[in-house]
Amino acid sequence: MRDAQATRRRLLDAAAAEFAAHGIAGARVDRISADARVNKAQMYAYYGNKDGLFDAVFEDHVEQIVHAVPMTAEDLPGYATRLYDACLARPELVRLAAWARLERVPTGPLVSGTDARSAHKLGAIAAAQRAGHIDPSLAPADVLSIVTAMALTWSPAGLIHTAAPDEPESEHEGRRRALARTVRRAFAPEPESEPAAPARPAP
Repeated sequence: MRDAQATRRRLLDAAAAEFAAHGIAGARVDRISADARVNKAQMYAYYGNKDGLFDAVFEDHVEQIVHAVPMTAEDLPGYATRLYDACLARPELVRLAAWARLERVPTGPLVSGTDARSAHKLGAIAAAQRAGHIDPSLAPADVLSIVTAMALTWSPAGLIHTAAPDEPESEHEGRRRALARTVRRAFAPEPESEPAAPARPAP
């Protein structure tokens, strides 16, 4: 049992690197099996085909990132900066998601079962809205989508600049501050306007 688990782990790790670098169509089973030190017949027995292997890799990475960055809806800026750090440490997840968008799911939810996966986070956001931490006029699903997109600004999916772990820490800290400040301002409840003073009677 342990040998089988270790074999699957090597396959998933080798396949993640291959898919992240080359996409689904460009990935080569020969390279994956060689890097994992597993013969192709065994790989096919576990995952069926290359598409099945990609599905397993993507599912594995989604679960890792979900558990690595717990939602703290009462502190959305903190959640966003932790997501920035998680993607900086694991850029292959963003690359895998980008390939999945390009080659698999161009529109709609990227991951099957998104509603179930997001239920806890959406519930936490709704609770934070009721508690006055987040603008209640926004749909929780939109809040989650926008915060995630903000945190991915400097990820491999970014259009302007992709952050790298070996950049100066001052660069990362500056981005964290900018991200936290922007998220805080974007989702803060609007202050209630004070009632207008009654008109003074004309003399």
